[in-house]
Amino acid sequence: MFQFSARVSRVDLNEISDRLEIEDLLTRYTRAIDTGEWDLLDAVFTPDAEIDYTASGGIAASYAEMKSWLAEMLPIFPQRLHQLGQVESRVDGDEAEVAAYFFNPMLLPQQDKPDLVVEFGGIYHHGLVRTPDGWRSRSLVEQVVWRRGL
Repeated sequence: MFQFSARVSRVDLNEISDRLEIEDLLTRYTRAIDTGEWDLLDAVFTPDAEIDYTASGGIAASYAEMKSWLAEMLPIFPQRLHQLGQVESRVDGDEAEVAAYFFNPMLLPQQDKPDLVVEFGGIYHHGLVRTPDGWRSRSLVEQVVWRRGL
């Protein structure tokens, strides 16, 4: 008969801790994007991060350029609401590769018509690094699997 041990090894606790910290990082990212609190992204990305939103019609740029671009462009969608689904994290020491499924509906106001709901579904691919301040993304590539409304 299988016996359950109440003792959890330190390696297991470290893995659990990494996964929770990574999921918090992803949540912080979506909250910053959805609320327009762009400075929250400073606690998501490394200063030298590279970000690629070309799959959804955006740009590929350094973090500093992307932060300004997001602040300029995303307000055309005054309401944004990400949902994250499955998150796969592969941690190797102080680096991690993460794939996070997303659903991102946004509202696009229309003149003299009902507002348009624009939806994207896809996968965020992050390359993470552990820093003294916790996990940070040094690369993000947005993979759009489907879109509706545009």
